[in-house]
Amino acid sequence: MARPGEESPEDLREQISLELAGRALRVEFVRASGPGGQNVNKVATAVKLFFDLSASSLSPEERERFRRAAGQRISSAGVFLLDARRFRTQEANRRDALERLAELLRRATTPPAPRIPTRPGPGAQLRRRKLRDRLQARKKARRKDLRAEDD
Repeated sequence: MARPGEESPEDLREQISLELAGRALRVEFVRASGPGGQNVNKVATAVKLFFDLSASSLSPEERERFRRAAGQRISSAGVFLLDARRFRTQEANRRDALERLAELLRRATTPPAPRIPTRPGPGAQLRRRKLRDRLQARKKARRKDLRAEDD
C-alpha cells in the first residue's frame, strides 16, 4: 500500500500505457550490499527486475528502440535486467525499478522526431565558396603553362 502522495507500483504499471503481459515482467528480491547495519544480512531489499522483450506487447520498432536505450543490460535471450538497490527498503527499491523501467519504455514508445532538412545559411555558403576558390588557385598553380611553351 502506497503512502499518501506516493504512487504504488500498480499505479506505475498503469501509467506505462502498454499492456505488459504477466510473463513479461518478473521481480526478484536479493540481499543488497551497502548501508543497513545488521539488517542488510537478514533482509533481501535489492530488486532484480527482469523484462522479457519477446513476451512484451511492444512493436518491432519499439523493441529496437528499447534495445538501443537499454544497451548492455539486455541478455542474448532478449531479457532486460534492471538492478535497483539504491534504497534500504524493498518497497522503495521496487518502486525505483518500476519507475526506471517505465522511463525506458516511455523513451522506446515515443517515436523519434522526423528530421527536417535544412539548407546551408549564407555564412556557410560563403565559407564553402572561399574554400573552393583556394583549392582552385592551388590546383591552378600546379598546372603547366602550355601557352608559354608554344612561344
